[in-house]
Amino acid sequence: MDFSKYRSALMGAAMLFVMFFHVSMPNSYMMYGVVRCGNIGVDMFLFLSGIGLWYSWTKQPSLKHFFKRRYLRIYPAWLIMALLFYIPNYLNVKGGGYSPNIGHLIANILFNWSFWRIDDLTFWFIPSIMMLYTVAPFYMELIKKHPSYQWLVVVAIVWAVMVQYYPPVHRSVGHVEIFWSRIPIFLLGINFGQWVKEKRTMEGAAIWWILLLFILSFMMCIEFENHWRGKFPLFLERMVYIPCSITAMILLCRAFRYAPKWLLTFLTFIGGISLELYLIHVQFVLKYVNEYHLGYCLTVLLMIAISIPLAWLLSKAVSKIEKLKN
Repeated sequence: MDFSKYRSALMGAAMLFVMFFHVSMPNSYMMYGVVRCGNIGVDMFLFLSGIGLWYSWTKQPSLKHFFKRRYLRIYPAWLIMALLFYIPNYLNVKGGGYSPNIGHLIANILFNWSFWRIDDLTFWFIPSIMMLYTVAPFYMELIKKHPSYQWLVVVAIVWAVMVQYYPPVHRSVGHVEIFWSRIPIFLLGINFGQWVKEKRTMEGAAIWWILLLFILSFMMCIEFENHWRGKFPLFLERMVYIPCSITAMILLCRAFRYAPKWLLTFLTFIGGISLELYLIHVQFVLKYVNEYHLGYCLTVLLMIAISIPLAWLLSKAVSKIEKLKN
């Protein structure tokens, strides 16, 4: 498996898929279902994050080192963008918007409290990944000592079903279903970490069943989007995202072997600023580009063209702040 070799390029591809997904397209368009499947970029990123965490933890199993490295990657950029979003939202929206009082405003800036409170999806990935980072070391230590606990992935899938259909659980935590239904792919990434680290390979013939599984799961995702959107619980499609995203990455790794160098360089660059792109592209770029009603393709191109330099500048600013601290 080439997940390690092409990890940054895969993250770049995942970020682009998410950006394509976030631009609205009329459902009458031929490519509507395909574009909506760009949501698998989230699952790709979570899977790759799990692999990266396994590398980090097995190399240096220190909670202090682990949390410092993970949170310092996210928190400075998050804090800047949270300040820029939640303070104007509090001041300009009647009732305080996502922050009905100062306490909620501070909590939103610190850890996006409104996601956990009312399912504020504005930056939902940030509080979700921070929560997953918090529990990851304990899961990794557990499966190191007791490998059979890798089957907790199945428990996470059953829990996602309970969140949707078991009334006491649904009433308590059903509003953040988007978080619970992404836990299985994250745990699978950690489980795959050792395989990737040991550079295990598949026999050549396996590529055909990988291709078959991708086609079947991708077709099902398109079917969900084209004909069943709003008629089924979303966690169901997210379960199909699991085989779709993993097989897509395996196939992309194969394709990257023959890809031109400039494409890999571009995707690797996008992967390096994927966090900053996520924080910027919807609320600070797409929101305003949409006002011009340029159509899907032009909107995507303009959003990407503006978001990339802004994300790069944010990344450089964070790096300079960290250097000043040191």
